[in-house]
This record gives sequence, structure tokens and C-alpha cells, in this order.
Amino acid sequence: MDSEELWAWVAEQHTGIFITLRQDGTPIALPLWYVAIDHKLYTHSGGKKLARIRNNDRASVLIESGERWVDLKAVHMTGRIRALDPSDERWDQAHEAIEAKYAAYRVAASAMPTETAQKYATDGRAYLEFTPDDRILNWDNSKLGLG
Repeated sequence: MDSEELWAWVAEQHTGIFITLRQDGTPIALPLWYVAIDHKLYTHSGGKKLARIRNNDRASVLIESGERWVDLKAVHMTGRIRALDPSDERWDQAHEAIEAKYAAYRVAASAMPTETAQKYATDGRAYLEFTPDDRILNWDNSKLGLG
């Protein structure tokens, strides 16, 4: 995929697997909702993930689709991730974009078990900005013409 095609595809996908590093260097991969804005990814998270990125800002993201081999499509990025300051203009932009993209998929806090709702309300959630390195790996098996 060329850059324009790559970023358009990334923007329309649903979930990315974000990989951050524990203090001992062990990678931990977690699915997160995200939005793509100006060739960066924005997500909303908290808890241990925030502690990990404050300790080591290196991260990677895998976004993929397809069930059959001939339909597989993926983008893998490495880069740096940081928590946005609430005063950063990207904070509001990321918030609005994530709310718009995922509003239909959310569960109301009132429908969650009390303990779960309390965890999400108190885990110091923040908006995160992932800036990919220049080299982005991608593949699109549908372009092979085998389907």
C-alpha cells in the first residue's frame, strides 16, 4: 500500500494491538480502540499502560484484517507513545474523534458491574499519541489476485 492508501485503511479499522514494554523489557500486547489523525494514532487508556509508557516510550502497533490468507491485510508500526497533557489541542481532537468513532460500541458505566465502573473512573486515564517511525511495514494479500 502506498502512504495515502495505508493511512486511509488504518483510519477505517476498528481495533489496534498496541505493544508496550514492561520494566524488565517484556512486551505486552493489548487491543485498543484508536483514531488516526495526521499520520499519528490516538487512543485512550490508563492504569499500568500509562506507567509503562512513562518508563519507556517505545511501542509498536499492529492493525490487521481478513480471515482467509488471500484477504489478509496488515500494518505494523514501531515508534514512540506519550500521554497528552490535557491542555494540548490534540487532547480535545482525539477525544472528539474517539467518541464519534466508537459511540455505538460503548457500554454505559451504569450497565457495568460497580467494581468495573469504579476502575475505569479512577485509573488515571489519558489520551495517548503514538508517533510511528518512518518505516511502516504493510501487506495486502488481496492485491495478489488469488481470491
